[in-house]
Amino acid sequence: MKKVSIVIPMYYEEEIAQECYKRVVNNLKKLQEYEYEIIFVNDGSKDKTLAILEEIAKIDKQVKIISFSRNFGHQCAVTAGLKYVTGDAIVIMDADLQDPPELIPDMLKLWEEGNEIIYGKRKTRKGESKFKLLTAKLFYSTLNALSDVEIPKDTGDFRLVDRKVVEVINELPEHNKFLRGLFSWVGFEQKEIVYERKERIAGKTKYPLKKMIKLGLDGIISFSTKPLKTVGGLGILSIMLSIIILFYAILSFAFKWNNLTAGWTSIMVTITFFSGTILISLWMIGEYIARIYDENKGRPQYIIKQKINIEEK
Repeated sequence: MKKVSIVIPMYYEEEIAQECYKRVVNNLKKLQEYEYEIIFVNDGSKDKTLAILEEIAKIDKQVKIISFSRNFGHQCAVTAGLKYVTGDAIVIMDADLQDPPELIPDMLKLWEEGNEIIYGKRKTRKGESKFKLLTAKLFYSTLNALSDVEIPKDTGDFRLVDRKVVEVINELPEHNKFLRGLFSWVGFEQKEIVYERKERIAGKTKYPLKKMIKLGLDGIISFSTKPLKTVGGLGILSIMLSIIILFYAILSFAFKWNNLTAGWTSIMVTITFFSGTILISLWMIGEYIARIYDENKGRPQYIIKQKINIEEK
């Protein structure tokens, strides 16, 4: 009998943990031809999230728990879950139920047809501000413009993935993983499933602007070197502008034009322009160097404090 694994990161989800488990397990029990397991990854929550999950795991041995020593982030939580799955098909979803578990049977049907990655594409995104919708649109447009790999728009981490794809992802050594980009990068047969993304049924989003920016940087830096090439373009543009200003100054002096006088404004504009160009260039280069530094340190992506109902491989 084939087995399906569900990986669900949890971070301060005490208000929704029970409902999440009920919705997921009710849909899995309808699948008589599949065994299942649910792997909850507690990403350093300090509320009652872990305690609630522990009570669930006592009753349902198909529920497995990985608990981090502190908060390591959503992508690390998903990565940890993927390391411990035992299923033939693996579903990644968030705990907030914005990505409906009712789609799992439809995803499995597409998987049985030979598709190895089935990713959820959002038709609508209810309960999200205009600012978040706009930034999400800009993010995917910028990422695909810079990246050598096309990442489907309006997608998140909600997807079903074949076991062999997960094994490839698990072998990738990089630390700052941008999983939705990696799933596009590895190839395989991919199929979208369109759905309406609902509002959170409880709690607040765990992806504020700061984390969204971090995720965006991970995506751009992991899948593109074009920002580095842009630095060279900025340098050439700056030199050309400097030559134009110099040429104009020479002509002004030669033909005794009176419209050009040395003053504070021209000096400050020149200084600030070149200073800005240099700082932007250093920032771009610094981001890449920081990633190299992180990889070379060799620290683990996460630290597991506790495991429940998980057999060691």
